[in-house]
Amino acid sequence: MRTDPAFLRQGVAAAILETIIAAATARGVRQLSLETGRGPDFEPALALYRRRGFVEGAAFGDYAPNAFSRYLHLYPAR
Repeated sequence: MRTDPAFLRQGVAAAILETIIAAATARGVRQLSLETGRGPDFEPALALYRRRGFVEGAAFGDYAPNAFSRYLHLYPAR
């Protein structure tokens, strides 16, 4: 997820993330997973995901572990 610079720090990303989580929970989804990068540019997104309960874990789908990527998971239906 990337927020347009004109809308940074206005809660746009958090609102989108909450909408995704609410829709997944309503549908009984048991796991949400995402991939993000490493480094200072990714810290705000990582903080948002962690605040919402995402935890780091294994690569998923077609992703292969690598030095740049982080894989985060949330278990909303628990």
